[in-house]
Amino acid sequence: MYHNFIHGFIITASVFCVSVVFGTFAGLVIAAASISNFAYGRMFAKAFVATIRGVPELLIILLAYFGGTAAISAIFGRYVEVNAFASGVGALTFVFAGYAAEAFRGALNAIPKGQIEASHSLGLSRWQSWLFVIVPQMIPLAIPAYTNLCVSLIKDTALVSIVGLSDVMRIAFVGAGSQHAPLPFYLMAAGIYLACTSVALFGFRQLDRKYRLVRHS
Repeated sequence: MYHNFIHGFIITASVFCVSVVFGTFAGLVIAAASISNFAYGRMFAKAFVATIRGVPELLIILLAYFGGTAAISAIFGRYVEVNAFASGVGALTFVFAGYAAEAFRGALNAIPKGQIEASHSLGLSRWQSWLFVIVPQMIPLAIPAYTNLCVSLIKDTALVSIVGLSDVMRIAFVGAGSQHAPLPFYLMAAGIYLACTSVALFGFRQLDRKYRLVRHS
């Protein structure tokens, strides 16, 4: 039992880590597009965020898995099943990116416009302004909302069990059915998710406290 849950935890942690890394980068790009001077970029960002926020996460995972399988099978002319890990990570990456983009956009809009204009007057390029001026000021403003998104993502990883990935939730479901003892298995799964979210909250609180000390020093 414990060995299986350790394996499931590794899968869950892997799904979370990969999704949060790619989702954060994609969310930052979409947030930048949403406040850019390019009309098509703003339209794409608005459409992407509206789609992600309007469709249930479970449905996005199912579309990524079965839609990906159908597309690849059509390309190769034979049935090719999409990897469950890849489809789960891809779906959660899109979900996280959609919500993170809104958090980043709000933080970016809170930065005084004079900061950006001052960086340009100093001769910094657009990328240098983003790297050295905009992003460092955006991070502390986005931490509270970003923390909530990461906690939600930890819980959303349970949804990938629907496509057969052997994560914590899948291990609990299979064990509960085979041993005819659902309560111990689901309590174990609940304890693992609670521990993960608690560690994440503690880590982000420390990070937020660090940025507050820096701002007030």
